[in-house]
Amino acid sequence: MARFVIHEEKGPFKIPASEEPAFICMCSLSKNKPYCDNSHIKTQDEEDEITYIYDGDTRYDVDEEMS
Repeated sequence: MARFVIHEEKGPFKIPASEEPAFICMCSLSKNKPYCDNSHIKTQDEEDEITYIYDGDTRYDVDEEMS
């Protein structure tokens, strides 16, 4: 079953640790979940009013694809 999940975060959530901080993925694009692998960099130029779907390294504008 496929799922459509909306994530609005464009960066990780920092969890302070004793030696090194850990970063939890908030964009859902990380291949190393639950940890951030910097995949959120792909989201930095997203427009707030547009919904996007990511398929690997390809990004689709949902409104454009549905038209």
